[in-house]
Parts: sequence; C-alpha cells; structure tokens
Amino acid sequence: MPDPAVRKPDAEKTRQNILTVARAEFAEHGLSGARVDAIAARISTTKRMIYYYFGSKEGLYLAVLEQVYGGIRRLEQSLDLDRLSPVEALRRMIDFTFDYHEQNPDFVRLVSVENIHHGEHLKRSETLRNLNSTVIDSLRTILARGRAGGVFHSEIDAVDLHMMISAPCYYRVSNRYTFGTLFARDMSAPEVRERHKRMIADAIVGYLQGCATIAV
Repeated sequence: MPDPAVRKPDAEKTRQNILTVARAEFAEHGLSGARVDAIAARISTTKRMIYYYFGSKEGLYLAVLEQVYGGIRRLEQSLDLDRLSPVEALRRMIDFTFDYHEQNPDFVRLVSVENIHHGEHLKRSETLRNLNSTVIDSLRTILARGRAGGVFHSEIDAVDLHMMISAPCYYRVSNRYTFGTLFARDMSAPEVRERHKRMIADAIVGYLQGCATIAV
C-alpha cells in the first residue's frame, strides 16, 4: 500500500520548473537555437512530458513570453501609484522600469528574440494583449491626474509615454556590450547606472511639464 506521506507530483510545480529552465534556454539561444532536450535534461524530465504540458517547442516559448511579461506587469500593479502625486507616480514607474530591465537581462533578451520573429508569437496570445493593457491604463491615469492638476501640459498618448519610458531602459541592457565597448564606458558601474536613471526620469518629467500641447 502506498505511503500516504508520499505526495503525487505537483503538476503546477513541474510546469513552473519547466518554464524557469526554458526561460534561460530561450534567452541564451533564441527560439531557433534552444533545444527541448537540453531543457528536459536540466530538470530530469522528458521531452514527452514537456510536450504534454505545452504542446510543442513554440507553445513552450509562448508560455515563457507570457510568464516574463506577466512578471513585470504584476509588479507594476503593486507600486501603489494612486497614493502618490502624478510626478511622484511617474518617477516611480520610470525607476521601476529602469531597475527591472537592469535586474532582468533575460527579459530584454527574450523581447529581442521575439522582435527577430517580428512579434508573430505575441500576436497569437490574447493573454499577452490583456496583460499589457494594465501598464497603459496606469499611465493613462497618471497623465489624466497630472493634466487635471495643471502639472502636465503635453497631450502625449499613454502608449507613446510607455515607449518613451521603456526605450532607454531597454537599450541600456540590450546594447550594453556594444555601446560600452565602442565608447569605453562600463554601463554596469553604479555611478553610470544612477546617472542614467536620473537622466531618463528628468527628461520625461520635464517633457511632460514643459512641452506645449502637441497633436498625436
């Protein structure tokens, strides 16, 4: 008779273990270069088991994308921005985005991989479309509060603002080796990192505060 103290394998734990290893594999080798056999070997499972959970290599890759985007979006929702002034809320969002990219280079690499594939896998996921609407809603609320209070004067769209925030944060990580080598600058040096964080926040907040109304 089976020992009742021995638990059956936890399906969700197994699924998460697969995703964790797959995230590293896809970030390192891309979709084309990643090997399901290598993922299976690292967690002592089988390719058949991975396909049982995710259907295919592409299905696993899409699940990884949903996981990484879900991670940043969930953390954004915990920032408690509504209790801050519009300027403070915007700066907190910028600082968070900067730090998240800095601390999660695999996220940046996976986004780069999907751009190589022209975003074709993202298009298949309604989950991703729903996930990424939350950051736009948050920025839209910050902008509305700032305009209502006479703090922000630009009519910039929330999606464009999201791009303004994300682009330099992403670039610092995606291009840190080429940029750092070409211009002999250590992008990971604490003083450089803090200076860039401050520059990005000051530039965006200053734009919203001092720019005349523009058409978008």
